[in-house]
Amino acid sequence: IMADVVTSQTIQDGQRKAVMKFTNASDGSGESAVKKVDVSALNSNAAGVACTSVAIAKVWWATTGMGVKIDFDATTNVLAVTLPADSTGDEYYDDFSGIPNNAGSGVTGDLDFTTVGHSNGDTYVIILELIKNYG
Repeated sequence: IMADVVTSQTIQDGQRKAVMKFTNASDGSGESAVKKVDVSALNSNAAGVACTSVAIAKVWWATTGMGVKIDFDATTNVLAVTLPADSTGDEYYDDFSGIPNNAGSGVTGDLDFTTVGHSNGDTYVIILELIKNYG
């Protein structure tokens, strides 16, 4: 069985902000609620307090053939942002506090990706700027 070829790259992981890049070259199998941002893996703050969640401040994307849903991980995931198929764009939510995690029961603080309408040869590149929350 083949699998989509995916990468995750941390570009910046500072006190207040994390920037991460994600890619997928699909073989048609796609991704379903795959954890892409694991807040427990992000750096702690200067006081040693672990990051517990992130708000989405900015997103840049390019999708070819498939769309992507970005969800706040929980017992029942909560949709944060949808990136349409065959599109490029950038959205900025940092004029306010960013899109805060509003997931309910079983909230983990993590972000999951689900591809929509994926087929062999489809791709995405997504860059997220995240505001880190602690404690």
